[in-house]
Amino acid sequence: MNTIMPIKGKVKFPITLDAGVWIFDDRRIDLNTYFTEEKKDKDPDEIEFTVASKHWDRVIKEGAVSPPTLKSERQFEKVKVLTGSFGIALKPFLENAEPEPGTSELVIETSSGEFSVPLEEGKDLILAFSKNGKPLREDGPVHILYPDGSNKENPIKNVKGFRVQ
Repeated sequence: MNTIMPIKGKVKFPITLDAGVWIFDDRRIDLNTYFTEEKKDKDPDEIEFTVASKHWDRVIKEGAVSPPTLKSERQFEKVKVLTGSFGIALKPFLENAEPEPGTSELVIETSSGEFSVPLEEGKDLILAFSKNGKPLREDGPVHILYPDGSNKENPIKNVKGFRVQ
């Protein structure tokens, strides 16, 4: 199975996507909770402040020495990666490809045909790349999910690439 998919067409920078490396990407989305939890846009400064705050709370409560709980937290993350279902947003990849002015459509190329969506809606698509800790080998490398999860049970499968028109 080929995990490489191009973004091509009317873009300034044609790029290739490799679904095999996204498991290590911090932008990955936990699909087990993504569609059920309440979504709100987070300010990057607020996220950074929260992370720093948690760190200092830990330092104050537990001291600056790395406590044994950090090792168990890392182990928990490993287990989560090995058993979870994950996806990633298409938006940063489309933005990096820089669609040319006047483009309005994203075509999803699959082995069974093509699906078209408006480019702005295409930016919100989610690329599911693993299920229960396993890559999507049979009908992957990715499944396309709508941001509201309306096609969660019947995603677009067998994706070969993306074309901007």
